[in-house]
Amino acid sequence: MTKRLPREDTLPWYRQFWPWFIILLPASVVVAGLSTLYIANRHADDLVVDEYYKDGLAINRQLEKKQRAEELGIAATLRFDGDKVAVSLSGSESAPELQLTLSHPLEADRDFVTTLIRSTPGQYLGRLQGEVAPRWHWTLELPEANGWRLDGSLSAGDFSDEPR
Repeated sequence: MTKRLPREDTLPWYRQFWPWFIILLPASVVVAGLSTLYIANRHADDLVVDEYYKDGLAINRQLEKKQRAEELGIAATLRFDGDKVAVSLSGSESAPELQLTLSHPLEADRDFVTTLIRSTPGQYLGRLQGEVAPRWHWTLELPEANGWRLDGSLSAGDFSDEPR
């Protein structure tokens, strides 16, 4: 009787299933980690401020301007229609132009500033540089040394119901 020797595998390692399966597991974790890192950096929220002291000083100036608007009895109503904005201003202000800042609640790179020109006493008109939606924040101000400031957030009632 002849003794049988175990069959030798003649295929090299890179042509077999198990080495590739073992390599694929850590490789998939590396790809998932890099994908997660990309998503986290690309869609990060802009909620943290680096320069707290300078922002604190700016907040004091903003509060002074808001108080000045209250003393002058200034109030504003905003109305959006497509890429146009109309502001009705009540109070004792008759500046030739105002500055409207529209801020996205989470993404600072979508913020923009628009100059509003007085069309009639108490009425100001301007064009938007981008789309806005409810929940955006607005700041209306007279950008002078002794200017004033109003702010608020947009609601669905601020937009025209007419088709564009």
